[in-house]
Amino acid sequence: MDVAHLELLRELADRGSVTEVARATGKTTSAVSQQLRLLQRDVGVALVERFGRGVRLTDAGWALARTATRVASALAEAQAEWDSYRDTASGTVRLAFFFSAGELLVPGLLRRMADFPEIELITEERDVGEGEFDPLIADYDLVIAHSADDGTELVRRDVAVTQLVREPLDVGVPLDHRLAGRRSVSADEVIDDPWIGVPPDFPLDRVLSAVAMQAGRSAKIIFRSTHLPLIENLVADGQGVALLPRHTSRGRSAGRFDLLPLTGLRAGRYLEILSRPDRAARRAVRVVRDALVAEAAAATAPST
Repeated sequence: MDVAHLELLRELADRGSVTEVARATGKTTSAVSQQLRLLQRDVGVALVERFGRGVRLTDAGWALARTATRVASALAEAQAEWDSYRDTASGTVRLAFFFSAGELLVPGLLRRMADFPEIELITEERDVGEGEFDPLIADYDLVIAHSADDGTELVRRDVAVTQLVREPLDVGVPLDHRLAGRRSVSADEVIDDPWIGVPPDFPLDRVLSAVAMQAGRSAKIIFRSTHLPLIENLVADGQGVALLPRHTSRGRSAGRFDLLPLTGLRAGRYLEILSRPDRAARRAVRVVRDALVAEAAAATAPST
């Protein structure tokens, strides 16, 4: 059983099509198909089957793909142990992050990574819906994701997860707002204001739905954006109110708008790091992950 063929099967499980596997691995589709057939011949059972105009994994294919993940993880662990013995951490690490997480974490991360010149850190901004972060681990070593703190647990398969921080969500209001200066507000007190929101299926939108549910009436959303500074500018300009992440927004809130904690419900989001288990085992990836964990703790520490 060829390890390289197992890796292609795992890629097919992650990406869903031979075309995407070929794109990601730099092979032709015919080469990928041929190597999958060789693997199928070696194990003696059907691993893929025709489905519509493409293929999908059989039950045996899914089982072997999970085995492929464990094999890749074991090899990566062995390499990481050897790198630790040699006291080296080198290579390329690809990091995907969404905008506000980048604001909070990336500047400090880059300062920390200056101590590891042999690691090439490639960063890319990817802001997607909550359920669309997991597939990104096929193309990135580390993915900074966020999820709503609403009691819903995401179902994940073959994803290594590192929790970074829980970030409270406050209601941002203009300085001349009737509630400005309050220590806290309830859902009922703010639900009837015009709201500046984010696209549906983003964590902040799910929390706003929880606010509306507690108040017993829907929020009137007049504008949606994923760009946090724009949302803050609209709040400061008096265009409406918004749910804003406390740690990310507090540096820009002074003298421009108020951040008011919500009472009566858990309003927050979790920031976390996602990775394939084998990539998470790489020493260079561990260095970047540990730097992100340290930076998240520093960036969200209480002000003195």
